[in-house]
Amino acid sequence: MGLHSALALVLVLVAAAPAGAAWEPTKPIEFVVPAGTGGGADQMARLISGIAEKHKLSPRPLIVVNKSGGAGAEGFLDVKGKKGDAHTLIITLSNLFTTPLHTGIPFNWRDLTPISRMALDQFILWVNAETPYKTAKEYIAAVKAKPTSFKMGGTGSAQEDQILTIQLEQALGLKFIYVPFKGGGEVCVNLVGNHVDSTVNNPIECASHWKAGRVRPLAVFDTARIPVAEWKDIPTVKEALGVDVHYQMLRGLFGPPGMPKDAVDWYVDLLKKVYDTPDFQKYLTEGALKPAFVSGADYVKWVEENEQLHMELMAKGGLLKK
Repeated sequence: MGLHSALALVLVLVAAAPAGAAWEPTKPIEFVVPAGTGGGADQMARLISGIAEKHKLSPRPLIVVNKSGGAGAEGFLDVKGKKGDAHTLIITLSNLFTTPLHTGIPFNWRDLTPISRMALDQFILWVNAETPYKTAKEYIAAVKAKPTSFKMGGTGSAQEDQILTIQLEQALGLKFIYVPFKGGGEVCVNLVGNHVDSTVNNPIECASHWKAGRVRPLAVFDTARIPVAEWKDIPTVKEALGVDVHYQMLRGLFGPPGMPKDAVDWYVDLLKKVYDTPDFQKYLTEGALKPAFVSGADYVKWVEENEQLHMELMAKGGLLKK
């Protein structure tokens, strides 16, 4: 084939490509979880990856990678370093705010590209089912009677679980020994094993142990009860203890800094399709997560407001980096 005919063929092929073909991934997508395996973020990432594959929503697989070092700092700094990369995603919990505020690592959520919020996660005060405490009031009375002898388990230090513990302490004039664990799955296992007296776990992290009769939920940290059949009998902290302590955690997705806009649009579309599947909706219901899909400017506004909230809560609890 002469050079001219070869060139002509190239031109024909170029012309045959659809004009302005929308962006889509051309290699596997690294899906970073800045937390350990088995916790809420890890479960959601693996579910999203599985649904995308099952329903053939992405031409390339989403490969989940856990980078939990430094309360998620390892994952955040890794993605921050991949400027303009269109084949990396990170799922975040509220350690998006707490880790930099507490550790002073050179990272802020503005270093990432916001994609979408998939849900808001609840927190529940749990005790071991073998303990005599049937209500939050009974448990708190026991804690008050023996200050600084009860252990509260949670994920990480200076993260959501400890912020909630401090809010509870301040509202009720208590003191717990806070015991940090690597991930939410581990927290509930330690409650089952009686290594701690209570935990403030996400519903989904303790749900299987609850169904098996090993743990008991005492109160939910929200302004209203969880409106799902099996969870709706759990009172709010305000109902149970008369103090208004509530907090919800982000389950959201971001890309690296400077992710191309057409890639962002593709991911928003992918995640909305995942969100709308019966599989994901069933997961939200069973895990008592708040359905809360949002993207674009609304997502950014929510993130900005929540960064401010975390600054205030952590300042109150003495958790800000000195």
